[in-house]
Amino acid sequence: MRQISQREFRNNSAAIMDAVEAGETIRVTRNGVEVAEVRPVGRRRRRSAEELVARHRTLPRVDYATLRRDADEFFGSEDRIGDDDLWSGR
Repeated sequence: MRQISQREFRNNSAAIMDAVEAGETIRVTRNGVEVAEVRPVGRRRRRSAEELVARHRTLPRVDYATLRRDADEFFGSEDRIGDDDLWSGR
């Protein structure tokens, strides 16, 4: 891992960022003490629609009645706006 001074980082920032983009990790020092590490961020690959659908199918089913009961237990039901249950038909 390469180590550079704060001054070198400031003066050569474009070249340093190019090196980081290429995968290099660089430690920056101030007065000989390491103060920062500049490294590439992990790139996340986009999933295809098929992969998203397949992943969604593996999620657990949600039982509305259990969810509502748990929410009422945790948050209470006295502040609920109206008793109209939009989900009762499900």
